[in-house]
Amino acid sequence: MRLKSILGLSLLALFLTSCGNEKSDKTSEQLAVKDSIQFNYNVEQFADIKILRYQIPGWEQLTLKEQKLAYYLTQAGLSGRDIIWDQNYRHNLTIRKALESVYNNFQGDKSTAEWGAFETYLKRIWFSNGIHHHYSNDKIKPEFSADYLKQLLADTNTVLEGDPFEVIFNDKDSKKVNQGKGVDNVLLSAVNMYGPDVTNNDVINFYKNKKSPDALKPLSFGLNSQLVKENGVLKERTYKSGGLYGSAIDEIIKWLELAKGVAENEAQANAFGLLIDYYKTGDLQTWDDYNVAWTSVTNGNIDYINSFIEVYNDPLGYTGSYETIVQINDFDMSQKMKVVSDNAQWFEDNSTLMDTHKKENVVGVTYKVVNVTGEAGDASPSTPIGVNLPNANWIRASVGSKSVSLGNIIEAYNNAASSGRLKEFVNDEEELQLEETYGQIGDKLHTALHEVIGHASGKLNPGVGETKETLKNYASTLEEGRADLVALYYLFDSKLQELGLVDDWQKVGKAAYDGYIRNGLITQLIRLNLGDDVEEAHMRNRQWVSAWVFEKGKADNVIEKVTRDGKTYFNINDYAKLHDLFGQLLRETQRIKSEGDYAAVEHLVETYGVKVDQVLHAEVLERNKQFTSAPYSGFVNPVLVPETNDAGEILAIKVTQPETFAGQMIDYGKNYHFLPEVN
Repeated sequence: MRLKSILGLSLLALFLTSCGNEKSDKTSEQLAVKDSIQFNYNVEQFADIKILRYQIPGWEQLTLKEQKLAYYLTQAGLSGRDIIWDQNYRHNLTIRKALESVYNNFQGDKSTAEWGAFETYLKRIWFSNGIHHHYSNDKIKPEFSADYLKQLLADTNTVLEGDPFEVIFNDKDSKKVNQGKGVDNVLLSAVNMYGPDVTNNDVINFYKNKKSPDALKPLSFGLNSQLVKENGVLKERTYKSGGLYGSAIDEIIKWLELAKGVAENEAQANAFGLLIDYYKTGDLQTWDDYNVAWTSVTNGNIDYINSFIEVYNDPLGYTGSYETIVQINDFDMSQKMKVVSDNAQWFEDNSTLMDTHKKENVVGVTYKVVNVTGEAGDASPSTPIGVNLPNANWIRASVGSKSVSLGNIIEAYNNAASSGRLKEFVNDEEELQLEETYGQIGDKLHTALHEVIGHASGKLNPGVGETKETLKNYASTLEEGRADLVALYYLFDSKLQELGLVDDWQKVGKAAYDGYIRNGLITQLIRLNLGDDVEEAHMRNRQWVSAWVFEKGKADNVIEKVTRDGKTYFNINDYAKLHDLFGQLLRETQRIKSEGDYAAVEHLVETYGVKVDQVLHAEVLERNKQFTSAPYSGFVNPVLVPETNDAGEILAIKVTQPETFAGQMIDYGKNYHFLPEVN
């Protein structure tokens, strides 16, 4: 599970790659930006996107063996880059190849508005790993004509025709993931995790008949496969060597074998071996064995996430999107934050959960602040700020989990942000000062509590199936909201000061509450087009949490809606009562999850998390027009460049920075393109 940043208007923009190949034909785009005393976090901005850079603190302190391990893992991650493009939409690879051919070969006039629109469109689909917006899931609309594209194709001897051409301009496959109520979510979702004629009922009935050998350790059926119909019969196409995406997976395996050879310890090497076996066989029992082994590896300076993991892009929450993160330990911050995981049982015991829903023994929760060395797949260019894995409830309960906060990503967001939007949307000077003084520590603690305590907390009632089965299309937003509520409940608690995590728990808590409500009820609306419903799971959860406590606190004026000079603000009048409301909602969300109460989660999300106040939305969009900074941010990755001797042995690995976003994307398309256009 991952945490996307709260648009809390520090402005942390949004809540897994790197590297060049060992080839000698490096382009200038792969080489370093000239060193400067002041690191330049900003690369460029286009449409609603801002591209940033991040540094890798601590790289020089790693041994050469550790640097090799990080390098091999980033290579493995990038080798699967094509997979997420195909998972997102069946025509994505065809479209990308054609548009990149145009970009590389067009020799005509590049000063025209239409060429500028073409470049922007290509950058947008690079950022989204396909033709659907990375957050709204809506198809990205080009601002150039079909005739202009036909001319570009002709001028560059590039072929793009039939459905892959037409779909750029028509209304077909308009929503990557359709989470609408009362519709066939699978049939109406463009995402390529199911065949085009597969329905909700097909999926539910197919997996309902799958039985795990051990009912107490349910396998993650559907996690690594595409469900299709062949002659009217449902069939899984498994992601594995020799199966679907096999050519890219073979490349991933090659680099994982090299990583295994420089593992930091035997336990880590064993985990690599199981991951390799999983990629070779597609066996879900091996996947669980790998996750048990990976979770148990807590020693070493290098860690990683790699495979088909998060299920947000599956409208029913079965199939995992390909993603990787490679990370090195941030020793100083991890030591400071270790206190959160060390006290996990206290947090569980003192929560508002029903006693029957509390874990008697919270095990194996590890928390680290890490620095990312590379990301790929669904976590790049848009990246999480925190991750908690594995997702299987039984492994979390019996073995534990790993939680990480991506320290250098958060640092880049903070250093690249401006305070203009914050000043526009805060209610008063007191709220502004609280955010500027305590907002960053509040964000860090929210991430820690969300990932370490939130996702690790609570348990299912005996006999209740996996959450994706019971809560279906609402499972992701319910789980993210539940983890947020754990964090929110404890962010306004003196225990944080007792543990030495803050110097003024009330002010930190107030800043965190202000930011969450401000985002959930106002500022995240800048990410939506007027008239749109809220679709994305994290946006939904922030709205239903905020809207629920606002409504339930009306009698006591806990949160006041303020109108001043034609502008709307939300002011928290009673933080203690808001804390209690968060606790009440936490108790209810855990009950819903523990009991698998679909009717209750449907009511909660549809009542509070989907519809938008159109008058307020129009006002927010108008107020936001004054700001040039884009609402979404993502990253280019540092490039790891091996230096070798005549025998090809790596002597050192340098960290360089890409100069442009387009340059890195073109390099990636050239060096990490291992799948055919149609799979």
